[in-house]
Amino acid sequence: MIVAVIGGTGVYDAQWLENVTENTIDTPYGKALVLEGRISHIHDPVYFMNRHGLDHSVPPHLVNYRANLFALRSLGVERVVATTAVGSLNVDFEPGTMVLANQFLDFTKARAHTFHQGGPTGVVHTDMTEPYCPYSRHVLQSVAAAREIPCHNGGVYVATEGPRFETPAEIRAFRLLGGDVVGMTGVPEVVLARELGLCYSTVSLVTNFAAGLASAPLTHQEVLEVMAQNVAHLRTVLLNALPALTEPGDCQCQRVPT
Repeated sequence: MIVAVIGGTGVYDAQWLENVTENTIDTPYGKALVLEGRISHIHDPVYFMNRHGLDHSVPPHLVNYRANLFALRSLGVERVVATTAVGSLNVDFEPGTMVLANQFLDFTKARAHTFHQGGPTGVVHTDMTEPYCPYSRHVLQSVAAAREIPCHNGGVYVATEGPRFETPAEIRAFRLLGGDVVGMTGVPEVVLARELGLCYSTVSLVTNFAAGLASAPLTHQEVLEVMAQNVAHLRTVLLNALPALTEPGDCQCQRVPT
């Protein structure tokens, strides 16, 4: 299976790839920049996409998620691993911990959430019982455990619109609803991946406790600093998991709704 990595906040480059080339892909939803490279022991190319663009210039509510996912699928990508920086709603998920979400709660407001717009192609209702690939999560968790890197396989990702951070009142509500981590980019990315039949997983790195749980107000600089401190662990997990992620897994992700 051909694999792509979508880099979020703090994961901006593809230095871990060899023989990198840039590709600008035209899609019905706009252009997308994709880097193509090679990794030892993997026959097919591996792709990398910087979700926020050069110099972190694209805020979460303006990311062209449809163009990004459509471009990867048009290149033959079948499995996607996305990284995100998140705040923790769960006292057991401390800063520096990785979380492999298995469910999400969507509180975004003004984004293009689907490829299916009705009309001649009809109305499609995509099943989201298992939005994140269980095989991918198992591989990532196994690699992290073997290297004693803190990683939770399972958790509820709460997606907010951004770009502002959440209020303490919102965080209390999200906790009551069962949320474990909160971020701004997980949706609609996961939904679009499921619509395209991609095996999709998210490696979320906890950078802080969310508002009301933290001891001081949060800044974006703090998020970047914690990401910088832990990005080596993130790359270690990705690099060592990628060979296994090119193998077909026991999942139903590629069932595309009709």
